[in-house]
Amino acid sequence: MLVRPLGRLEDNVSSLGFGAMNLPGVPLTQAGDALNYALDRGINYIDTAAAYRNSEEIIGETISHRRRQFFLATKTNKRDYENAKAEIDRSLQRMRTDQIDLLQIHYVNYVKEFQQIMAPGGAYEAALEAKREGKIRFIGISGHRPDLLTRWIAKGHFDQVLFHLNLAQPFALDELIPKMREMNMGRVAMKPLSGGFIQPIDKAIRYPFSQDIHVMISGMVSVDEVKENIAMHEQPVGNGEREELERLAVELGGHNCRRCNYCSCPVGIGIPDVMISSKFREKFGLLPRGQQFYEKNRDKLLSCADYEPCQEQPQCEKLCPYHLPMQQVVQESAAYLVRSGA
Repeated sequence: MLVRPLGRLEDNVSSLGFGAMNLPGVPLTQAGDALNYALDRGINYIDTAAAYRNSEEIIGETISHRRRQFFLATKTNKRDYENAKAEIDRSLQRMRTDQIDLLQIHYVNYVKEFQQIMAPGGAYEAALEAKREGKIRFIGISGHRPDLLTRWIAKGHFDQVLFHLNLAQPFALDELIPKMREMNMGRVAMKPLSGGFIQPIDKAIRYPFSQDIHVMISGMVSVDEVKENIAMHEQPVGNGEREELERLAVELGGHNCRRCNYCSCPVGIGIPDVMISSKFREKFGLLPRGQQFYEKNRDKLLSCADYEPCQEQPQCEKLCPYHLPMQQVVQESAAYLVRSGA
């Protein structure tokens, strides 16, 4: 397992991080086996969040006795001082630890949210206080808007950023990663499969590993999944493979959706999932989760073309900061369902 310093934080962390978001969906014994196997094999970066159901409690129950062996990152999605302070204290109790290595202000996508966090009485104030008290060591931020994150980190308030980077979402490469490199910040990428959609899995895992990041977070729920992810990190990415992956990312990222979730569909279509899957669906097909998504949303997708209020101006498109042709892509996806007989 490749280990390297986490930017200016200097802690030596594994290139593969354990994403604990999905652990609440499996039996506790299975979750504990996966976490302990990961630690045994050299994965020492554990990522969770207060919002991930009882993920923090699972970590506390299964690996808190090995606390000195891993770098622990969690998140708060609270925006004000009082609630963030309370959540930090709850996270410490849940994970049975006296100190969290990295607290990330979670899922910041709107300018007004960032302003609230950074204002007097905001969540950042609670994070600074927790750092002074020794409850946390470093402060990070996570979000789905690489362009805004690039602006927000410029003043040096944060030590690390957690961002999307995968074959269908390579957009952090444009401005965010170069800015973080310039500032020597911790660079941690998430969603290599975009929540279980992207294939081929081996290329999807290898792509973030090929880029200038410190840690790639992969959501794992079993020993077999840990083994599979480790196998894809055992060999360095050569120049030829990197060039192939980067060409593929340019092609599969042609939808240009950042999953910022600004859009809203009046008939309930999950537009980001449709947008992001649109390119690799046609090239490689879908993983089971992606196929299930399309089958589950069949009626909604088919109803898009007939929804009267969107005939003149699609309501989703007027909300998109990138002015993407979402209605067209949704209707192409409906045609895909008809062709495939799903």
